[in-house]
Amino acid sequence: MIKSSPSAAEQQPPKNRITIGRVGAAQGIHGEMRIIPLTDFPERFKDMREVMVGDELLHIESCRYHKQFVLLKFQEYPVREQAMALTGRLLTVTREEAAPLAAGEFYTFDIIGLAVFDMEGNVLGTITEVLRTGANDVYQVRADDGRELLIPALKSVVKEINLEQRRMFVDMPGELIDAH
Repeated sequence: MIKSSPSAAEQQPPKNRITIGRVGAAQGIHGEMRIIPLTDFPERFKDMREVMVGDELLHIESCRYHKQFVLLKFQEYPVREQAMALTGRLLTVTREEAAPLAAGEFYTFDIIGLAVFDMEGNVLGTITEVLRTGANDVYQVRADDGRELLIPALKSVVKEINLEQRRMFVDMPGELIDAH
């Protein structure tokens, strides 16, 4: 049997929901599904009792960890063949269910889309991606003219993040901005 890939609707989280994982392949014969964590807090799954999978609210019967996966079994899908229908769907939670962050920390989904300004108020562009480099994150910014700017997520560079106004202010040396 050939399984079609998830539709575009299944690839995007519903409005006002945060993606925390994607359903992968079945694990074993008892209905467990491999969940690919898409969160910085994969430990969150062990305390969850229910989660939206696609457009369905499902109840978690069991949770365990195996290699890079979270193995979940859902009460509504007790058999492997039934559970396989979930493959490719996103697991989402409400913003209120998001893991709490320390002061000065932000979720990637809050950063993407922010308008970026220099300290004089000039628009540099809009954040399109947050790159994880190991040492520190890097904000990928696209200017209106199509140029790309990479901004290190360092306190010495990022001076202010205002989520309400959807703005970020940065202090970068001019030669770094002009080089791109």
